[in-house]
Amino acid sequence: MSPNLTFDAWQRAGSQLAGVLDSSSWWLGDWLVYGKDHYSDRYQMGIRTAGLKYQTLRNYAWVSRRFQIQRRRAALTFQHHAEVASLPFDSQEKWLDDAERKGWTTKQLRNAIKASDNVESLSTARADPARQLALPGNRIERWRQAAEHSGVDFDKWVLVTLDSAAGQILEHDEDIAALSA
Repeated sequence: MSPNLTFDAWQRAGSQLAGVLDSSSWWLGDWLVYGKDHYSDRYQMGIRTAGLKYQTLRNYAWVSRRFQIQRRRAALTFQHHAEVASLPFDSQEKWLDDAERKGWTTKQLRNAIKASDNVESLSTARADPARQLALPGNRIERWRQAAEHSGVDFDKWVLVTLDSAAGQILEHDEDIAALSA
């Protein structure tokens, strides 16, 4: 960069770079979805060429699958969409509408969803106080360490990990069904 760059020019450049970065998440996600659909036998070999971590690429593909191009909000980032990707369709639309209308950052969207979930889980707990999951040993501590290592909030990590596992199983079942058809 030029040593005589004005603050405004520097700020504009950052904004443009951020736009390219956000778009590249969608492009990589769509590229991976296409590869999985068309080159399943060579998919793993193909994704190594991207040079990014496997989990990162899987996340891009997962979000891209959850949001067809016509549902993507140009005013919101890829990360906004990732925040709501695990939610049912109607909830995704509601939260994206709110984020767009209110000009929320990703963090503001996450906090609003979390606050809403806390209210919902309180009412669910009152309705069914026995609704708990018994876990053996130190599983929760191990999961907390994994979430911390990933740099993700624990609750979000659990949801994303379970949704990802469910998605893999359901996609695997769809792949098998397609092969048998």
